[in-house]
Amino acid sequence: MFALDHLRALDALAAQGSVAGAATSLHLTPSAVSQQLAKLEREAGAPLTEPAGRGLRLTPAGRMLAEHATQILARVAAARLDLDRLRDEVVGELRIGAIPTSVHALAPTTLARLRTAHPDLRVALADGEAEETLPAVLAGDLDLAVVENWEGSPAPIPPGTSRARLCEDVIDLLLPAHHRLAGPGPVDLAAVDDLDWVADGRENRAGVWLVQTLRGLGLEPRVTCQVRGFGMHVELVAGVGVAALVPRLARPPLPPGVVAATTVPAMRRSIDAVWRTDRGTAAVRAAVEEFTAVAAERDAGPAAPAGPAGPAGPAAQASGASSWSASKQV
Repeated sequence: MFALDHLRALDALAAQGSVAGAATSLHLTPSAVSQQLAKLEREAGAPLTEPAGRGLRLTPAGRMLAEHATQILARVAAARLDLDRLRDEVVGELRIGAIPTSVHALAPTTLARLRTAHPDLRVALADGEAEETLPAVLAGDLDLAVVENWEGSPAPIPPGTSRARLCEDVIDLLLPAHHRLAGPGPVDLAAVDDLDWVADGRENRAGVWLVQTLRGLGLEPRVTCQVRGFGMHVELVAGVGVAALVPRLARPPLPPGVVAATTVPAMRRSIDAVWRTDRGTAAVRAAVEEFTAVAAERDAGPAAPAGPAGPAGPAAQASGASSWSASKQV
């Protein structure tokens, strides 16, 4: 292994032609340069210089190693420049893991804007729940995670990370259009005691939240369908006649026979971006800002829930705070 300062002394000697000249270019004393060259010879296991009058000249081994030294030092300088750019400019690779609903609703526009604004940035995107993406952020396998927080069951934000609130997302009640409570709402959730329910899985946080929320209102829900994916929940309301609580960011256009209603009490979840505090690069900051901007633009859409065969579900109704300035370390 060759020490960089030793290679730098050899490169300077080859360029300047003398130890004195090399010392001047490196802002060292001639004695220091001579010591570094001697150490490099021991590392190389071959003589690199030989006497030439009152000075030194490179041996064949010295000339060959000097050529490599020039290339190595140039690569090191390029690596340092790239690292500096990575810290200060939106370049390199950005790996994002996001909950499926944010992937569908926010990621396409966010990624398109990042590509346009920062052509030297490469974005890799995969969907996943917080229980998968947050450990990957800590391990360095992901640079940014987009996670959801349900009331009473927030994402488990680990120490050593920072987060920013992207938006809040209203959760509506979906009912069969023929149900006695069908309408724009608001609907008292405790009154929905004559329908079965669909929950988002048996053990994930969204499914647990639904059961806990309804029990907190004095209603023991009959969960007959446990299916991940809110798009499937909409289809089950239409086809089977169950009730569902579906976030607006996750809601596809409602088919005929399904009505969305606001609820009493009002239901919301929040969406956060999470990254390792020591890796808050310019690329991470740019992505957080774009995600927040896209979510805010969706907030500005229609506020009323869609009725039967209505338009696509509107965006979250409560806007997210300024993402980067509002971020906090956990």
